Amino acid sequence: MDFYLKDNGMRIDLNYGQLDISGNEDDGFRPFTLMVASIVGCSGSVFRKILQKQRIQVEDIQIGAEVVRNPQEANRIEKITLQYTVKGHHLDPEKLYKNLGVSRKNCSMIRSVEDSIEIEEHIETIELSR
Repeated sequence: MDFYLKDNGMRIDLNYGQLDISGNEDDGFRPFTLMVASIVGCSGSVFRKILQKQRIQVEDIQIGAEVVRNPQEANRIEKITLQYTVKGHHLDPEKLYKNLGVSRKNCSMIRSVEDSIEIEEHIETIELSR
């Protein structure tokens, strides 16, 4: 990966387009937002793949992220709470939590930060009628 200095941050050219990174959100994505997005994106993608392999059908998964930062330590991210909202038919919360545990073990982004950032996960299920 090659990053390029720009007036108010950095830029990288990727297959899907240009990504501007800056501490000022008027000039690009903030690094903290990208960190959280990479954790959510990895976790959600791995979780979905595991559910598909288990043939657990879900209609939708939404993931909310609540972030705790420490202003005394350069606004360091200390904790991320992920709230999964899983919508589908005949959902088994126990099975979903078990698969989320497998997902956590296979998500490279969570594994990369687990010793420095506390990651907490919760699942809410919404049963859809047919």
